[in-house]
Order: sequence, then C-alpha cells, then structure tokens
Amino acid sequence: MKAKSKKQQKAAGAALSAKRGETNKSELKGASKKMADSMSEEELEDMASTKRKNLPKSKE
Repeated sequence: MKAKSKKQQKAAGAALSAKRGETNKSELKGASKKMADSMSEEELEDMASTKRKNLPKSKE
C-alpha cells in the first residue's frame, strides 16, 4: 500500500525505523506508534518508500 500523504509517508518511515531497532519505540507518537504496532516491516517499507513529490501535505 502506498502512502496517501507526506505525513503518512513520514510516519511510516519513523515506524519502520523503530521496527528495525534503529530508534526507540518509546520515541514514537501518534500515527507512527500505531503503525509500528499494527503493520509488518514489509508493509511499512512499502509505504515509507512512496515518492513524496506529488503527494499532498496531509490527507483530508
């Protein structure tokens, strides 16, 4: 699944970083914390790899 906004893509990147152990899970907030708990590493990688160029800033 591809990210639908820049915020969603950024949150997925933060969750992926925590899932891989590169950052502490306790540093996550909001959507990224929920994503880390509910999504697999493969799903997060797919969402975080979405190109940001044509994405809206936030999903409305």
